[in-house]
Amino acid sequence: METSKIPPELRYTKTHEWVRVDGATATLGVTDHAQAQLTDIVFVDLPAVGKAVQRGAAAPVLESVKTVAEIYAPGDGTIAAVNTDLKAHPELVNQDPYGRGWLVRIALAPSFDPAGLLSADAYRQQLERGD
Repeated sequence: METSKIPPELRYTKTHEWVRVDGATATLGVTDHAQAQLTDIVFVDLPAVGKAVQRGAAAPVLESVKTVAEIYAPGDGTIAAVNTDLKAHPELVNQDPYGRGWLVRIALAPSFDPAGLLSADAYRQQLERGD
């Protein structure tokens, strides 16, 4: 497992999503590990802007040649933006998971607590344990 590709400035979930928290907004994507496990992404089902999401509930859904994967919201909030480039180019999730392959931005509820997210080191340890 290649753990050197884990950006240290991001936070992570145990279910292999990455989260960039900027004030009251979180940008969400899947980790390099997750995209590699899914293989070739062929379709991204993005939620509507304005849709309410709850922590741990499915936000976008990724379809690959291998499987369908729900991507979970890191906290309660509302979908503020979606990456519309993924409609025509779902492969961006595979090619650039931490950049152009981002999925959604969530306007976080005031109750959001980032303490429930993993640091890059904690996520790296999870991968090394095979979790």
